[in-house]
Amino acid sequence: MGYPDVVILDNLVRSIDLYACLKHEYGSRGASGIIKRAEKNLKNALADIRSLPQDEKLARREPNDPDTIRKLRPRGLRRICAMSELRNYRDRLEGALLGRFAGCTLGAVVEGWPVEKMKALAEENGDSFPPTDYWSRVPEPKRLRYETSYCEDYLRDNLNGVPVDDDVAYTLLGLLILENSGKDFTTDDVGTAWVKYLPRACSAERVALANLRAGISASKAADENNPFCQWIGADIRSDPWGYVCPGWPEKAAEMAFRDAYISHRRQGIYGEMFFAATIAAAFTVEDPLDALEIGLTEIPCECTLAQQLRWALRVAPRILDYRQAREAVDRRFPGMHKVHTINNACLTVWGITIGGTDLTRVIGETVAMGLDNDCTAATAGSIVGAVVGKQGIPEHWYRRFNNTVHSYLMRHKRFAISALVNRFERQARKICR
Repeated sequence: MGYPDVVILDNLVRSIDLYACLKHEYGSRGASGIIKRAEKNLKNALADIRSLPQDEKLARREPNDPDTIRKLRPRGLRRICAMSELRNYRDRLEGALLGRFAGCTLGAVVEGWPVEKMKALAEENGDSFPPTDYWSRVPEPKRLRYETSYCEDYLRDNLNGVPVDDDVAYTLLGLLILENSGKDFTTDDVGTAWVKYLPRACSAERVALANLRAGISASKAADENNPFCQWIGADIRSDPWGYVCPGWPEKAAEMAFRDAYISHRRQGIYGEMFFAATIAAAFTVEDPLDALEIGLTEIPCECTLAQQLRWALRVAPRILDYRQAREAVDRRFPGMHKVHTINNACLTVWGITIGGTDLTRVIGETVAMGLDNDCTAATAGSIVGAVVGKQGIPEHWYRRFNNTVHSYLMRHKRFAISALVNRFERQARKICR
């Protein structure tokens, strides 16, 4: 899965910048004209790349419409059981939320760090690595994340509630969408909620939000100036649909599609559908691996994500720790961006297969793998939390949450965890009735 080599191009652009500055300092003239010509050539190259035809055979295996996606799924359970048949749904729901919050909080302040940099910080702090508790210290403790929480707010001794993060915000936003628009919400309803509640966003979500604010419809917001449409942003939004569809992976995936379509295409959509279905299934199983297998039946069986997830599950018995996981992904996907759906989904799978039902090991190993590790640990924690419930999560992961979630959503700066459990349960009973 090799990518075009753009390192030379990056270096050329950097060198043009540096030499233009140097020649300006030497009093040379004419640099502006040269830069304008280079800019024109780059714009032409961009237009040429954007006009390249796609592989139509591959496109037929990777549709963006729900009816064709359903036709291309493998056989699956679709609905495992009625909600009334579930044991300990409420405890499992709270476990899923706490697992998500714990994985996200652990990974947030080292998001995207190289493995060796995280390991060096742990050694400097005297923390274990992979981590078995929250970090005791991080550089730049007063740096703000999302203009709301300081980095020091994510530390072991400083926690006072779940600090802000987009991985948390989209879980909360999903609940608001359901409460505002009901179980039959549309992608247009998602767009309305984004404009109402989201002050900012990243990558594909940032593009879609800007397009919405510019008057582009929700159904087309993912198609304008969006090279990020297969990145991880949609799959971090999968949790609320799984929470309200316990035992009903098909319904969770259907809701995930409607949410994902506003900002993503192909693997980006399938990532959210896969993890939503997996979380829905996790409420019914004792082994999270079974939930992953069920989740795979809700996306096209020959799409790239499904093929790579099957590979990840196939080699999982040989992936014994974070180093082997990261090395395997780097070998398999050289050049893939560190926040792509596919490579991070594989790491999420291995965090679960390595740790099983031991939430500490699951989120610790997943964070230690790097890449988009607050996202992957949050999703892995959510899945395992839905399997083991609150009673299966060590108390040190949630003791200092103090029943509080901090948020950067407009008009909703704070949530009580107990209220979130009640509200998600209320929606689940409406949907599964």
